[in-house]
Amino acid sequence: MKHLLLLAAASLSVAAAPKPAAKPAPKSEPARILIAGDSTVQTYAAERYPQGGWGQFLACGLSGDAVVVNRAIGGRSTKSFINEGRWDRMMGEVRAGDTVLIQFGHNDATKAKPERFADPAMYRDNLLRFIWETRGHGAFPVLVTPVARRSFDAAGKARADFAEYSAVMRELAATTQTPLIDLEGASRNLLDRMGADKVVVYYMNLAPGAYPAFAAGLKDDTHFTELGARTMADLVAEQLSGLSVPAAKAVLAQRPDLERETPLGKYACH
Repeated sequence: MKHLLLLAAASLSVAAAPKPAAKPAPKSEPARILIAGDSTVQTYAAERYPQGGWGQFLACGLSGDAVVVNRAIGGRSTKSFINEGRWDRMMGEVRAGDTVLIQFGHNDATKAKPERFADPAMYRDNLLRFIWETRGHGAFPVLVTPVARRSFDAAGKARADFAEYSAVMRELAATTQTPLIDLEGASRNLLDRMGADKVVVYYMNLAPGAYPAFAAGLKDDTHFTELGARTMADLVAEQLSGLSVPAAKAVLAQRPDLERETPLGKYACH
């Protein structure tokens, strides 16, 4: 009987003991995006206003804790980005779980500059290297087809000036199961909807005296103004949100800082 009473007392003691506090759920790390690309993507200094690249504004369409590391630089192709050591340095920065956006093609197609030129076969090999090395670091590569120029055919349809390179990228995305942002397709659709006259504000066609950095004026249908760069960043963000990569969760459903009809006159998000 005494033995039974002791067991009962022990049971009551265990039942009365407070339950250990539940451990808080581990805090998710902020999304990190690294970008490799060319002048249509790069970040410009304030004295170059109004020129901008879409990588410069991508963070404006993401949650506030997201981090964008933009390593895009003007005049680079897959070939020169590798040969200058830029890709290796970028891989030195990448962390497991990062998303790596890769847009090249404009300069790969430049036969007149052999330091840049990469034919479609070399372009494919270079992209394969980017994909496997990114994955080797535990990160997630995303291929981005070359953004469209303000280039229209006789029928008024936007041209795919880098169609051969975009085709290589699309094929490679399919065969290696790499996520793809078809920026060429999305930007051409935008140009087709708006027409050549309306989209002129997206590109660096500037009147003389309008901006100190371009006092003589400029006619440039490749590079973007602030407004154009914001718009292209929005196209990237829209497609990024639908991909199975960590950075997709950081894309805002509403992106007023990118969905603008007038420029802010500065590079800040708002």
